[in-house]
Amino acid sequence: MIFNSFIFWAFFALVLLLYWRLPPAGQNRLLLLASYVFYGYWDWRYLGLIATSTLLDYCIGRSLLGLQEARQRKMLVTLSIVINLSILGFFKYYGFFVTEFAELLRAIGFEAHLPILQIVLPVGISFYTFQSMAYVIDLYRGVTKPARSLIDYALFVSYFPQLLAGPIERSSKLLPQIQGERRYRPGDFAEGLYHILIGLFKKVIVADNLAPIANRVFETPAADLSGTEMLIGVYAFAFQIYGDFSGYSSMAQGVSKWLGIDLSYNFRMPYFSRSPSEFWQRWHISLSQWLRDYLYIPLGGNRHGPTRTQVNLLLTMLLGGLWHGANWTFIAWGAWHGLLLIAYRVAGTERFERPAPSTAVAVIEALAMFHFVCVGWIFFRAASVEQAFGMFGALGNGFAITDFAVYASSLLAFFVTPLLVYEWYVYRQRDMVLALSQPAWQRVLLYGYFVAMVAIFPPLAQQVFIYFQF
Repeated sequence: MIFNSFIFWAFFALVLLLYWRLPPAGQNRLLLLASYVFYGYWDWRYLGLIATSTLLDYCIGRSLLGLQEARQRKMLVTLSIVINLSILGFFKYYGFFVTEFAELLRAIGFEAHLPILQIVLPVGISFYTFQSMAYVIDLYRGVTKPARSLIDYALFVSYFPQLLAGPIERSSKLLPQIQGERRYRPGDFAEGLYHILIGLFKKVIVADNLAPIANRVFETPAADLSGTEMLIGVYAFAFQIYGDFSGYSSMAQGVSKWLGIDLSYNFRMPYFSRSPSEFWQRWHISLSQWLRDYLYIPLGGNRHGPTRTQVNLLLTMLLGGLWHGANWTFIAWGAWHGLLLIAYRVAGTERFERPAPSTAVAVIEALAMFHFVCVGWIFFRAASVEQAFGMFGALGNGFAITDFAVYASSLLAFFVTPLLVYEWYVYRQRDMVLALSQPAWQRVLLYGYFVAMVAIFPPLAQQVFIYFQF
C-alpha cells in the first residue's frame, strides 16, 4: 500500500471510521492491528522480524528500569545495539560485504567460494530499527520515559503513517501522544488536508513526472550524453527525490494529523540552504538529528579540536551514506557530504549562520549549495562509482541543444517552477503551514491547483517511493 493508491485510502477510511468511535486503549489496539496489516501487505513474512525487534527492545527497556549498577545497564544497552545492528546488517549488508571480501581475496591471489544469499530487504527496516534502538539508548541516558505497555511500545515502533520511510521519531515526542488521550481538535482536518494535498502534488506531479527524465539520462551511456542532457537529468533527479521523499513525509504528517498525532517535519525547503550544515537541518531532518545525537556527539563532536571534529564529521557522513544502502555509490555520496561539511567549516560556517547581506547574495549562495548537493546526487543515483564519474565526463561532450534536452527542460520547468515559487514564499515567511492562515479563497485556489494538476497530468507510470528501498 502506498499513499497515492486507492487501496491505501480505502484502508485508511475504514481505520478512520472505527478509530474515533473507540476509547484511547481501543484506538491503540486498532492502530497496532492496522499497522501490522499495513506492513504485512508488503510482505507478511517480515511481520515476525518487526515483532521480534519490538519485543527485544521493550524487554531490554523494562530491564533497564530495575537496574542501578552502571556496568549491567551498559551491557543491556550494548546488547540492544548489537542485536539491532546485526539484524539490520544481515538483511541489508550481508551480500555487499561478502561480495567485496571475495573480491579482496581474489585480488591478493586467493580463489574465494563464499556463500552468497539472495536476501530480500524488509521495507522500512532502517527506519524502525533506528527508532527502536534510540528508545533504548534514551532510556539508558534517562532522557525519555518508558512505554507503559507492550501494546503502546509496539505501536510506537510500527505506527503505519511513518513506518516505511520515517520520519524517525523520538520516543519523547511520539510515545506520550500514543499513551495520552487523543481528541479531535479544531483545525486538525484542515492541516491534515493541506499536508496530504501538497504531498500528493510533490509525489505524483513533481517526482513521478520527472522520474522518466532522470531514468532515461542515468540509463544512457555517458558517452552518448551531451553536457546539457546530463545536467537536465541530474536536476530532474534532484527534484524527483525531493518531491518523492518530502511528499511522503507530508502525506504521513497529514494522515497522522487526522488520527490526532503530530509527526515531526522531515523537510524544510532544503534547496534554499546556503551551507551544508543548513542543508542537513532541512533535509531528512530526523536522520541527520539521529546521526548527530547517537553518532557524531558520542564520537566527540566538536569538543576535541578541529582535526578530530573533521574526522568525526567525515565518519558520521560515511556511515550516513552506508545507512542508505550497500553500495559504494552511497558511501561516496556520504563522503562527498562529509567533505562539504569540512570545507565549509574550514572556510567559516559562521557567516552562513547570519542573515545574508542581501537577497542577491543569499540566492547566489543557495545556488552554489544546490549544485554541490547535485554533485552528490550523481553518486546517489548512479548504479556504480564508475558510472558516476562517467556522468561528470559527459560535461566534456559539449552542450548541444537536442530535441530531448528541449522537451525535458520544458517539463522540468513546468513542474518545478510553481513548487519553487510557492516554497520560496513559505521560506521567506518562515511558516510551514502558511496557506492555513490565508483567506479561504486563496486556499481554494491553491488546493484546486493541486487537484487539477494531479487530475490533468497523471504520470505515465506510478512510481514506488524511492526511500522504501532503504
